[in-house]
Amino acid sequence: MSNVGVLGSAVVGQTLARGFKTHGYAVRIGSRTPAKLTDFSTSIGIPAGTFTEVASGSDIIVLAVHGSAAAEALGLAGAANLAGKIAIFTTNPISDAPPVDGVLQFFTGPNSSLFEQLQTAFPQGRFVKAFNSVGSARMVNPVYARGRPTMFCCGNDAAAKASVAAILKQSGWEPADMGTAVAARAIEPLCQLWCIPGFHQNRWTHAFAVLWS
Repeated sequence: MSNVGVLGSAVVGQTLARGFKTHGYAVRIGSRTPAKLTDFSTSIGIPAGTFTEVASGSDIIVLAVHGSAAAEALGLAGAANLAGKIAIFTTNPISDAPPVDGVLQFFTGPNSSLFEQLQTAFPQGRFVKAFNSVGSARMVNPVYARGRPTMFCCGNDAAAKASVAAILKQSGWEPADMGTAVAARAIEPLCQLWCIPGFHQNRWTHAFAVLWS
């Protein structure tokens, strides 16, 4: 059984922490201020700690913080605690500016991605992009009448992607490997596309699916 450390105390982090626990992993959840997770830890049975504590004791790390805080969170976790470990990145580069006609604004350009920036800044980690193109309510074991939805992923480490693909299947997804970290330039904007029906029609329960011929 792998030890999973979730970095991020908001709804995405809590959702994925619950999901990993449900699937039999030993889970810890990290925050800059672990005390604010006391109620969650007590009710769910998932210990909380600092980013450093959680990352140091984990085999798999899940980054689930706001995009603008991602680099700082990894810095607090510690580069040495990322070395050689699979790190699943749910984070998107969403800016603080309001959406424009339902389209979220990013602080990255079309020929860059937050994922690439972080992989460059922390080359010791085996980073995989995943869980970023759906709302938290459908991240774990989503059920759709038409079958399994698709979760796009990418990263430079083939073995890490294979491990994350197994996690995605266990969590009810059909993984779709889009290649190296460069593919995050296309995967991160999927969250913009996913949010448009929500902002325009208050529809937040959908997911993407690829139909292969």
